[in-house]
Amino acid sequence: MAVLALDTSAAVAVALVDPGGARLAARSADERRRHAESLAPLVDAVLADAGLDRTDLTAVAVGTGPAPFTGLRVGLVTARTLALALGIDVLGVPSVDAVAVQAVADLGLTPGDEVLVATDARRKEVYWAHYRVVAHEGPHGVPVVETLAGPGVDKAADVAARLADAPADGGRLVVVGEGATLYPEHLPADEDAPLVPDAAVLARLALARRAAGEELPTEPLYLRRPDVQEPAPARLVPATGSPA
Repeated sequence: MAVLALDTSAAVAVALVDPGGARLAARSADERRRHAESLAPLVDAVLADAGLDRTDLTAVAVGTGPAPFTGLRVGLVTARTLALALGIDVLGVPSVDAVAVQAVADLGLTPGDEVLVATDARRKEVYWAHYRVVAHEGPHGVPVVETLAGPGVDKAADVAARLADAPADGGRLVVVGEGATLYPEHLPADEDAPLVPDAAVLARLALARRAAGEELPTEPLYLRRPDVQEPAPARLVPATGSPA
């Protein structure tokens, strides 16, 4: 029995964990324009790596963003379709939450420290969310964080201005996520900071939140309208003047 986790908010990340959260297999592909072509082969590969079949899955966890429309939709549709076909739960977790939780573990953060996650939103903007560490290790061995602000989408300079006085209680503030690496003059990333979601961490976070009775919706966090939109209907303009 295993939980499959998918995230397509940045690169394509896939992992399998056992019911206790231990990593069984994981693969990723740094594809930012070909999520649909990459995801299904990676799912098949992690199942093969772990010696499991799709019928061995007990749930599917999926990152809900925020992220650009097309890539994020691929992961969500795949997760929902698999869960529906197998008759199992689908568990949504914001991708930025997974990066924040990973930062607590990777950087040795303690209660009272704060994390700013910034991811690439294109258009010279970042998706961001601001967290405070509640516990370094909670249920299922997963760090516990609370959201202070966000998720939102803004210019990096504007996000930095919001954090001018953080953290207020004298704790440590770290900046993580690949969005920070794009704008180091405004959001200097902490050394060894996680940059993209780890699908195994996302799975553990989903399991911990489900055990706590939290709702795990799979609605995508787009935060803005897609780049490609249907054109507006043509408007009829009344004719003017007299017929010839």
